[in-house]
Amino acid sequence: MDAVSAIRPIVPKPDELIARARAMIPSLAARSTAQQKNRHVLPDVMAEMQAAGFFHVLQPKRWGGYEMDLSTFYEIQMALGEGDMSAGWTYGTLGAVSWFVGLIDDRTAQEVWGDDPNVLICSSTMPAGSATAADGGVRLSGHWRYASGCVHAGWAVLGGFVNSAGAPPDYQFFVVPRQDYRTVDNWQVAGLQGTGSIDIILDDVFVPAHRIQRLADNFALKGAGQAVNTSPLYRLPFGQIFVRGVSTAGIGALQAMLNALLDHGRGRVSRAGGRSAENPFVQLLCAETAAAISEMRATLHRNCASLMDYASRGEPPPLELRLQYKFEASSVMERCTQLGARIYKAAGSSGLSDELPFGRIFNDLMAARQHISNQTEYYGANWGGVLFGLENKDFLL
Repeated sequence: MDAVSAIRPIVPKPDELIARARAMIPSLAARSTAQQKNRHVLPDVMAEMQAAGFFHVLQPKRWGGYEMDLSTFYEIQMALGEGDMSAGWTYGTLGAVSWFVGLIDDRTAQEVWGDDPNVLICSSTMPAGSATAADGGVRLSGHWRYASGCVHAGWAVLGGFVNSAGAPPDYQFFVVPRQDYRTVDNWQVAGLQGTGSIDIILDDVFVPAHRIQRLADNFALKGAGQAVNTSPLYRLPFGQIFVRGVSTAGIGALQAMLNALLDHGRGRVSRAGGRSAENPFVQLLCAETAAAISEMRATLHRNCASLMDYASRGEPPPLELRLQYKFEASSVMERCTQLGARIYKAAGSSGLSDELPFGRIFNDLMAARQHISNQTEYYGANWGGVLFGLENKDFLL
């Protein structure tokens, strides 16, 4: 029996996985301060997420995965984010990379999961590295920042430009094993401390061709892995999966802030003498936040269903739709931080207490807002320009 046929996971139902994630919310919230101080996802939290099967949701079946739909993946992420945003963020980034490995040459999956289908892969996909073409691959060097969950990963996907004589630099992604890179634990930040988004450094490392994927091929929905991973799941746009991986946890975190305001507000009496629960401005804020969460979730699931519909028909989604969906994904953190700021203010001076979650969650939301994929102004302007007939400036779609 070969390695592939030996991997026969017992696949839970999507609803069961989501229920497992929701069941973790109280314990994640209880450990959030400890995780913040640890500056990485706590080992027991990571062990629980792996034991629950969350990281297999988008992983190819031939390598121990479940190949489930995108909505299941993001529902799990929202639930984890409601318990602790760092846990939800880390799940979104690591889990999405397991999907990405299904796009490229199957020899890469064999190297990553051949001995253990539970191996995780972190990423830092911005083109921070430089590669020179070599016989059978490239030689890669560079310094990458923000590799969330890196300490729990055995491999990394890194972005960089390949330089070839007589050709313009080509943006590509490289899959490298842990023994080929070193890390710098410099994650001293104001929010999302528990993600452990540390640096990765490579010095003149050889990367074979089968562990390389061009950005242009991702945009065109082409990949060698599609020869063996035939599900429509592996005919989706790379950019659409990753941008949601760094915004969706925010929806869960905003829900946690709303829950905290409702719980705290039921008994809180302000210095002005009125109960928060009877304050019409606080009531309106709660209604607006609940409506925004419902709308963002509905948009997420609608877009996922639309992308899967195109993939099932073997059609690439049109550029205009990709631009719209990316803008909608990037706007999530903008909306969450704005509403989160209002909730923080509504909590009053008691919201400053470390015993309440308002400050911690708001800082997490603000930190997530800084990610390049959450710069909604840039993606909105780009989409608006295309609506005017101007040239698209973004191909990470």
